[in-house]
Amino acid sequence: MLAASISRDFIKRARPFVLVLARDAIGVPGKLEELKRTNIPFVIVCGERGKQASNPGVRYRKPVGKWDAINFGMQFIPQETELVLLNDVDTRIHFLEHALSRSTQADLVYCKVRVDEGPQRKFYKILDPLRQRIPMAASGELMLIKRKILASLTPIPPCTAEDTYLMFKAMETGYHVEFCTKTYVTTVRTRDASEEEIYKTRTTLGIYQALSLVRAPPLARVFYYFLPVMAPLLALMGADGRAWAKGIEQAAVNHLTKRYSMKF
Repeated sequence: MLAASISRDFIKRARPFVLVLARDAIGVPGKLEELKRTNIPFVIVCGERGKQASNPGVRYRKPVGKWDAINFGMQFIPQETELVLLNDVDTRIHFLEHALSRSTQADLVYCKVRVDEGPQRKFYKILDPLRQRIPMAASGELMLIKRKILASLTPIPPCTAEDTYLMFKAMETGYHVEFCTKTYVTTVRTRDASEEEIYKTRTTLGIYQALSLVRAPPLARVFYYFLPVMAPLLALMGADGRAWAKGIEQAAVNHLTKRYSMKF
C-alpha cells in the first residue's frame, strides 16, 4: 500500500527523505522492510545497538529524547532533499501519497493516527475533530516538513512534545500547517486506563512545555489554559475519561512546578 502508490517520478520531483526515530531496536527490522519497499531514501536514528547496527540505514544515538534524535539526525539528510518525513519506528504508514500531495501546498503536514485497541481509540475520536479546526496538537508519528524549514526550526530545545513544538514554531514563523486525515499511521498505544493516565500526563506536560517555548496561536493557548478546569468533565466518560482527567491535572501540576522529563 505504501510503495505501490508512490511513483518514481513523483519521488524524483519531490526529493523526500525519511528520518525515523527509534528508542530501541525492536521495531527497526519491520521499518527497514517497510521503507525498502519504497524508493525513498531514509535513515533510522536508533537508541539501541541491536542486530541492525551494521545496516547503513541505521545510526546509533544514545536515547535522550526524540527532540535530540531529530537534532542528531539532521546531519544525515542530503542537501538535495526538499521534503523531510519524520516517522516513529513503531508505526506503519498508509496512503502516504495524500500527505505527499498536500505537502506541495503546506509547509508542514502532520497525519492521522489509528490504534486498534485501548483508550486511545476513544481519545482520537475527540481530538481529531478538534484539531481539524484548531491546531492544538501535532502527531509526530508521521510529519512532513520542508527541509529548509526544518533546518530553520532546529536545533529543537529539550521538549518531550517535539512534534507540537515544531508545529507551533512553524506557525509562529508564518508557515502554513495542515492536518492530513487521508494519510494515517497504525500503531499501538496504551491498553488500559492505568497506562493511559501515565501516557496522558507525559503528552500533556510536553505540550505545556512546548507552549512555554513558542508563541502558539491564541486559540491553542486559551484551550490549554482552561484545560485543567474542564478536565473533570472527562470523568463522565468512565474509566478512560477519569484517566485523561487525572493525567491532565497531573501534567498541569508538573508544569507549574517545572518538573519536566526530557525523555519520551
